[in-house]
Amino acid sequence: MSPDPMFWIHLNIDYPFNLTGVMYFPKIGNQFDQQKNKIHLYSNQVYVTDEVKEIVPEFLTLLHGVIDSPDIPLNVSRSYLQSDASVKKITGYLTKKVAERLSKLFKDDREGFEKKWDDIGVFVKYGIITDEKFAEKALEFALLKNTEGKYFTVQEYKDKIKANQTDKYDRMVALYTPSPELHTSYIKQATDMGYDVLHLYHIIDNHFIQQLEYKGENLTFVRVDSDTPDHLIQKEETKESVLSEKEQEKVKELFAALPGVNASQLILRPMSPEGHPVMITRPEFMRRMQEMQALQGMEGMDKMDGHYQVIINANHPLIADKLLNMRSPEKKEKFAAYLLRLAKLNQGMLKGEEMNSFINDSIEFLS
Repeated sequence: MSPDPMFWIHLNIDYPFNLTGVMYFPKIGNQFDQQKNKIHLYSNQVYVTDEVKEIVPEFLTLLHGVIDSPDIPLNVSRSYLQSDASVKKITGYLTKKVAERLSKLFKDDREGFEKKWDDIGVFVKYGIITDEKFAEKALEFALLKNTEGKYFTVQEYKDKIKANQTDKYDRMVALYTPSPELHTSYIKQATDMGYDVLHLYHIIDNHFIQQLEYKGENLTFVRVDSDTPDHLIQKEETKESVLSEKEQEKVKELFAALPGVNASQLILRPMSPEGHPVMITRPEFMRRMQEMQALQGMEGMDKMDGHYQVIINANHPLIADKLLNMRSPEKKEKFAAYLLRLAKLNQGMLKGEEMNSFINDSIEFLS
């Protein structure tokens, strides 16, 4: 069954070329590749092809519809289409027409546009990534949605976060999550600091945010679980550790001795005592590379799953007071392992025997 149309675009032009047609926006969601090549090309009402990528810009192949133009001969070759002046004009016209239609919808009925954004967002973002002329217009109506369900244009969002989310290098930092349900605690810690968090879940959002970063918007994107809350946006402020250097070394030694932990993964950091005792984060650049590989179907992604950091909150009472004051080495090791598994649970990394061990230890601690 064909997806319901979001809205229609009617085409009718007789100069400098002849073209009529109708195209509509289907509900795409994240079914990206399944929606392509649904535009049928006719010449004087005679069917030519549905392989229109040489005539229709790449991002417009996500649309469905019919185009009829007598300026395109029945027997066309790929080389002809690539070099023909009329075809190039048609391509430019289609891009302009779609951008104008979306802009008008946004300006005339922003509330209605926002309601449709979750369905057409992939299409607009794909256009921004692949077509420079479309991007020039589309950045005026492309929307960013935060975890509260509110929508902003790129400029509106920059204005919103500028005061509180500008780092020490004078860059605005947009925090985001692909899943508010998965990152609930990370989002809570960020919002407690007065930060806003975007919800970016489309399959091409990784490419989209990089495009915005490269376009000189003075904006950088950081996933909310990529670092501890106080380091997501680098400020000039620094916190002092309540632990001595000797105590810090003891804490590092305890965690470095745990199975599966590499000393190079460990970071001891003085943070808010109200924060988490241990957090697991994956550096932004490493996670983006992994997502790029996934989108391109590349192998070796599983090898990157181990690239994460274990950050220990030196100022948390469970570290500074309880852990260090335990007399039994066995209890210290068991408690450190429990805190590490708690951090893994928060990242959705706790599975199998580790999960079983965590549950058993939880029951024991509560007994």
